Amino acid sequence: MAEMNDPDRTRLPVKIDSTSNGEFRPVPLDAVNRRANALAQQRASENARRLGLSRRAFMVSACGAASTLLAFNAANAAAGRNGGFFELDSTAALDADEAAAGLAGTEFVFDVQGHFVGEHGIGRTGLGDSDKFIKDIFLDSDTDMIVLSFIPSRREKELLTIQEADTTRRIVEQLDGSHRLLLHGRANPNQDGDLEGMDELAETWGIAAWKCYTQWGPDGRGFFLHDEDTGIRLIEKARALGVRNICVHKGLPFSQNSYEHSLASDIGIVAKRFPDVNFLVYHSGFVPGQPGGPYDPASGEGVDKLIRSVEANGVARNANVYAELGSTWRYNMRDPNSAAHIIGKLVKYIGEKNVLCGSDCIWYGSPQDQIQALRTFQISNEYQDKYGYAKITPELRAQIFGLNAAAVYSVELGEVLRTAQTDPIAQRREAYREDPDPHFQTFGPKTRSEFLSNLKARGGAAI
Repeated sequence: MAEMNDPDRTRLPVKIDSTSNGEFRPVPLDAVNRRANALAQQRASENARRLGLSRRAFMVSACGAASTLLAFNAANAAAGRNGGFFELDSTAALDADEAAAGLAGTEFVFDVQGHFVGEHGIGRTGLGDSDKFIKDIFLDSDTDMIVLSFIPSRREKELLTIQEADTTRRIVEQLDGSHRLLLHGRANPNQDGDLEGMDELAETWGIAAWKCYTQWGPDGRGFFLHDEDTGIRLIEKARALGVRNICVHKGLPFSQNSYEHSLASDIGIVAKRFPDVNFLVYHSGFVPGQPGGPYDPASGEGVDKLIRSVEANGVARNANVYAELGSTWRYNMRDPNSAAHIIGKLVKYIGEKNVLCGSDCIWYGSPQDQIQALRTFQISNEYQDKYGYAKITPELRAQIFGLNAAAVYSVELGEVLRTAQTDPIAQRREAYREDPDPHFQTFGPKTRSEFLSNLKARGGAAI
């Protein structure tokens, strides 16, 4: 009974809840998700007893994650959500070898969207500690590399300064010397000083890409990438500085304020105009609360708007537009139909070489559950046949997990893979996993009031 009253002992290893990344209002779980979580809890207790394990020991094991995903399959199937599923043998909930066969994986995992909140930031306990960040990302998950990104804020209310980001990078480098962590430089051209500050970010901090938010502005007004006085100046400055990866937040609209700037209508325009620049579309334009469906050129928003913009401007598949899955995959883990449509059409229309894995962690705690869910997710034969979606093969999965990102970030993959097998992070991970202690927590806002407090703290517009 004491164990059941301890949240550390009852949290599920695959976290389906209302947590957001602080950039969109949390969306409550629907009845199917609530039933799925209840079923997963019930099966966890039953399976732990059958294996003679404590509930906590079972949750931490591969069987615990497998049991949870299989429970989600059952609840979704009962509700008619059959467009996708977590492909695991039914025995994996009780057989450690079967669980490992489905969940372990050997892919190179390169997470192109990670977050860390500095000591003066806001959020739940644990966000402001570099050691906890390293534990969540590199010990409790299979992540090999990660890009540390930024969220929009007024300069005086930054949740993470470039100095704090660089400190975290240096901690990781001191552990292994293999550069497991890359940095973004924030560049919102509608905020005084950001364009001018790009020189220092490139020359002093060695950033790997720029991060901008077209919907955000200090006065509540966003911009388009094809606006000559803002977006075009940003792109031309990036080209001049030789850092030609531009990561742009699209979708996850903050509010109705400047909503049009959250749409991906400008992506195809600038990708066509600047073929030597890579445009990494963070969140792929996804709008929470809108279920994913087959591509509709007339929909006017969401992932479909991104696809339409690319098509309308004659930008080829696998060219210089990349679709990133941060928060998009995590949110749609709750609905396999939506997940199948989103991944299926991004691969179909943007390209199998241009879909990128991102977790938006540590807002969602350790990304291991997202990795395990993606590692087992499969699009149903029905959806493959009806909509022309590709089967998620091991080769495609490996591309999405990290090979695509390695190419766009010019990572020397062979060297990284060699050092990652024996460097101190790998050694720490191997030792840690002899007796792992994951917390299975999420840190981002879970309610509307928490979201509004987060937005206000960084100087955002009121909603």
